[in-house]
Amino acid sequence: MGPETLAQVLCQIPKMEDKNLLVGIDTSDDAAVYKINDNTALIQTVDFFTPVVDDPYTFGQIAAANSLSDIYAMGGEPKLAMNIICFPNCLSLNIMAEILKGGYDKVKESGALLVGGHTVEDEEPKYGLSVSGFIHPEKILTNNNAQVGDLLVLTKPIGLGIINTAIKADMIDDETYNKAVDVMRTLNKTPKDAMIKVGVNACTDVTGFGLLGHTLEMAEGSNVTIKLYVSKIPMIKKALKLAEMGLVPAGAYSNMSFVGDKVYFSDEIPQNKQDILFDPQTSGGLLISVSNDKADELLRELKDNPFEYAIIGEVIEKGEHPIIVKK
Repeated sequence: MGPETLAQVLCQIPKMEDKNLLVGIDTSDDAAVYKINDNTALIQTVDFFTPVVDDPYTFGQIAAANSLSDIYAMGGEPKLAMNIICFPNCLSLNIMAEILKGGYDKVKESGALLVGGHTVEDEEPKYGLSVSGFIHPEKILTNNNAQVGDLLVLTKPIGLGIINTAIKADMIDDETYNKAVDVMRTLNKTPKDAMIKVGVNACTDVTGFGLLGHTLEMAEGSNVTIKLYVSKIPMIKKALKLAEMGLVPAGAYSNMSFVGDKVYFSDEIPQNKQDILFDPQTSGGLLISVSNDKADELLRELKDNPFEYAIIGEVIEKGEHPIIVKK
């Protein structure tokens, strides 16, 4: 029988080691980091996916923002980006041009340079970026350094996977659609700048594994338990109603299987809110672990963040479950 999970596949690939490889695949972090010299380290990441909206320019913006987010989650500055695009020959090349324009505008907004890329023919469009960024080797933020006593801050509302499912089913109103698009295409540069100024312990961006999946990686990597308070978590309001209707993407159920029994829900958490916590996000916000004495300063620095942000939980000593969700 062949491998049944991605983890089983990756386990068959020999681990590569180098004294200058500061962050590799060991902790499922957002990107790889390689030390160039005492003052500079290279951050390298790649991401691409199928369209989540019909408008090609908007799709290009969202996919590029999502790719750039991995650099921001490590605390770095993006410098170079290359397009990765899969495109069917049955569609107009004008559509491809609009996707690429959307990506270009987001890369330009980030301050990085778009320097080329690669295109292949495929049955379904896919787009994203390979991004290189820089950071000081001693200032790298990873997802595995949350400390007991830290508070958890989330910088964008969740529920995007549910909203995207509703968009595909033509079951969404214009106001909610515009809100979701704005969330997805907005760079995580503002919260990145805020956490670098304040100094935080750990960070990851919330994307395909959902809030609970990425929280689990942080908890297990840091050897702690993370307690979340669902009443404090920013959520797109319409997503709650849609989840109650059962409009939950398949990826959420995959995330439920991934997290499994590693999360404990208190009895008073309704099912629709549990579903949103598993919901896969597209270009979601940053999940930041910051020491208690710096949390208020971080919130002040986030004043220019365009979306809801909040302290959503705390880091406690490792217990029976890596994640506890309370009301």
